[in-house]
Amino acid sequence: MKIAGHTLGTPHHTVPEALVLFARAGLDAAEVIYQDDYTSGLPIGDAAAAAEAARVADGEGIPVIGLTPYTTAINATDERMRGAAVDELRSAIDIAHAIGANRIRVYSGAWQPGQKDHAAHWTQLVRSFQELSGPAADAGVVLCAENHFGTMTQTARDTAKLIRAVDSPAVRVLYDQANLTFTHDEDVDDAFAVQGDLIGHVHVKDLVFKDSNAPFVASETARVRAEERAVISRVVGDGALAWSSILRRLREVGYDDVLSLEYEYRWHPQDLDAPETGFRRGAEHLRTLLRQLDLEANNQDAEVRS
Repeated sequence: MKIAGHTLGTPHHTVPEALVLFARAGLDAAEVIYQDDYTSGLPIGDAAAAAEAARVADGEGIPVIGLTPYTTAINATDERMRGAAVDELRSAIDIAHAIGANRIRVYSGAWQPGQKDHAAHWTQLVRSFQELSGPAADAGVVLCAENHFGTMTQTARDTAKLIRAVDSPAVRVLYDQANLTFTHDEDVDDAFAVQGDLIGHVHVKDLVFKDSNAPFVASETARVRAEERAVISRVVGDGALAWSSILRRLREVGYDDVLSLEYEYRWHPQDLDAPETGFRRGAEHLRTLLRQLDLEANNQDAEVRS
């Protein structure tokens, strides 16, 4: 599996600077935020900035494999709002194709507990993904709906339900076990039971609970406010997530693709090592676990042959 850095973890670096940092940290690839007014993101529709990022990526040997937009209105019942959100994602598909990225993280709209008209918003969400699936397939891009709070796919079960409703190979699950864990939704086994065959991308991060009994609360979609947090972010390997088990399950379902280190330094720098250190340590931990899995598999093969 390839290990990518995510520019969520480099808020004070330009995209070219982040790509250099990822190369120095020993990473294999990059996932880049697609958003205006973020230092470590590609501005929406800015082909020149994307071309420069692709040039640096090629020079550093760090291909940009994915983009991360932040639009949330693709489930809006207001058709003007929904159309604008779909157009933004169309532009992300165009930019991804231009720079050789083959996946895009997509928020499954915006949704909070207690909102009304779930069915109407869900219909719009499915419609938006279906409209985008054709252009994505033509561009060689997969749209990855994330297990993410504040959206209509907070749970693995709802994410799988969406993918099956859209019914396109260009729309897959973005598996994020850390999100499922701190929202008190599916554990690893339950997540794989309902969506394991649909995974197209994986986000990797870690955490510890301040209070594991505290109910999950998040009034926003992109992040959890400081006053709402019941967890502390950690470098991968320093937290509570069972990444060895998760990687084993990924291999069992045939996932042999990118692991993207979604290092949350943009939102929670007080919790984490500096990006130069955190990305390197996280990648080293993942590689150690992957080598252990390789060793286990080789030993099992040897036992079978004997």
